[in-house]
Amino acid sequence: MNRKVIYIGLAGIAGLFLGWLIFGKSDERANSSAEVHEHKLEGQQMWTCSMHPQIMQPEPGDCPICGMELIPANMDEEGLAMNEIKMTKNAMALANISTTVIGDGKDDGSMTDISLSGRIKVNEEEQMVQASYFDGRLERLNVSYEGQDVKRGQLLATIYAPDLVAAQQELLSSLSLRESQPALYKAVRNKLKLWKLTENQINTIEKTGEVKEYFPIYATVSGTVLEKMVSEGDYVKQGEPLLKLIDLSSVWVEFDVYENQISSLEKGEKITLTTKAYPNKSFKATITFIDPILNESTRTVVVRATLNNRDGIFKPGMFVKGNVESLKDKEDAVPESVMIPASAVMWTGERSVVYLKVNGDTPVFRMKEVDLGGRNGDMFVVNSGLQKGDEVVTNGTFTVDAAAQLQGKKSMMNQNQEEEISSSEIGNMKMVLSDSFKKEFKSVLPSYFNIKNALVLGSATEVSEYAKDLLESLVSINESDLNDIGKSHFSIIIDLAEDMSNSKDLKYQRDIFIALNENIVPIIMNIGKMDNLVYIQKCPMANKNKGAYWLSMEKEIKNPYYGDQMLTCGSIIDSIQ
Repeated sequence: MNRKVIYIGLAGIAGLFLGWLIFGKSDERANSSAEVHEHKLEGQQMWTCSMHPQIMQPEPGDCPICGMELIPANMDEEGLAMNEIKMTKNAMALANISTTVIGDGKDDGSMTDISLSGRIKVNEEEQMVQASYFDGRLERLNVSYEGQDVKRGQLLATIYAPDLVAAQQELLSSLSLRESQPALYKAVRNKLKLWKLTENQINTIEKTGEVKEYFPIYATVSGTVLEKMVSEGDYVKQGEPLLKLIDLSSVWVEFDVYENQISSLEKGEKITLTTKAYPNKSFKATITFIDPILNESTRTVVVRATLNNRDGIFKPGMFVKGNVESLKDKEDAVPESVMIPASAVMWTGERSVVYLKVNGDTPVFRMKEVDLGGRNGDMFVVNSGLQKGDEVVTNGTFTVDAAAQLQGKKSMMNQNQEEEISSSEIGNMKMVLSDSFKKEFKSVLPSYFNIKNALVLGSATEVSEYAKDLLESLVSINESDLNDIGKSHFSIIIDLAEDMSNSKDLKYQRDIFIALNENIVPIIMNIGKMDNLVYIQKCPMANKNKGAYWLSMEKEIKNPYYGDQMLTCGSIIDSIQ
């Protein structure tokens, strides 16, 4: 009996041990596998905010904007978030896409380069006026046009002067009293001298005894005619300006400098100048004036340098680029803001976005909204959204955005419905546009309309050629008078025109045309008055049924986004007189 109990006990122990070997190890392996799988998922999972989907965090927590609890972000089959795009290295090489790791803009704290845009202006200190020294009627004017060079002593005009006729008669009458009343005689002669008659002219009158009705006016200064203020046959008063002259042997070059650059510039600093007129030359000038008053509309001050122009190579109105090496003591050096190249920035309405490289080893990019400050040459100051060490796309940004659109991801041309820009919102994008910029920008519209018509016809080759014409016209425009919003739109237009000129893919060109209009239309609406009536038209089906704009000189709808497929799809939503 005792043996049976012992055997049963041993058998039970053996069964328990065997069951543990079979099932216990399996559970352990399953638990281990589940744990490994869970860790794997955690390594790929990202967390976002339901109200602010641009927020992506590697772990759960609260939204830094609104404080709401983060939720798991939807990931695709490659482990990418909804607003992330992955490109192959081969595709990046073919599209010439490059990235830049951004820093704080400092070298060693001792030197910073400041790039400026400006234009040549007349030296107002060298302006002069040639006036008439007696009343009369201009019988002949020898200066025919503005820009004509005048030398001192040159005959400018012939004038009929009744008062001068009377003064000559007084002179001839006083000749007989020269001995008895020398003071009277001398006073009459001085009166004629005050009217700028020379000693030889006065002596000739005395010798011949003839009164002249017409007298010449000689130039008392030398210079270039800036303004012709009278015409032949005009009656002029004593002291009335006839010509405005300027000495162009020295000229001014003026730059618009943003607030964040003012502290880096001082009077006496050297500035290196380059101009498209002489692309292989550089010129030196010295800063002579910094405007003490800030322009509140553009948030800039005028910085002026005086330039030697004895050879006459600089023409007022010419655009120039300036570069200043600003040397500061290390003790006084103030760290600058994070800066990024302008080529990295895209604009959607008044928002600015960049493409951030998520992983340094893998070409995965994410659209990131940034808040920009002032512009320094080809660089933007970043107020928020990026930090030192972030890597952003700086060449081929639009190509990355197009790839995001093709993959169905969020892109500049594929915004959510609530982010669409209405025509009224486009008109509310306030820009500071100078009269010269308005005039120059309107001159590029013929090239734009050629592009639109070529898209209607579906000719990718013609689109590319007209885009080259548009690009050539754009790069000759001076954008220094624009505010930040205007400059950013203008810079994007140039980049898009270049992309369009390099492409022969009609579909890609039409995608670019969507973004091109999102930047051109706001500028046109801020310009306002056109030389001819311009219609703003919209196709509701373009841009994946979100709608897209274009400009037209014709009231008839001819859709550039679909051509013959849906030629008349669209409507007029606004017009500019």
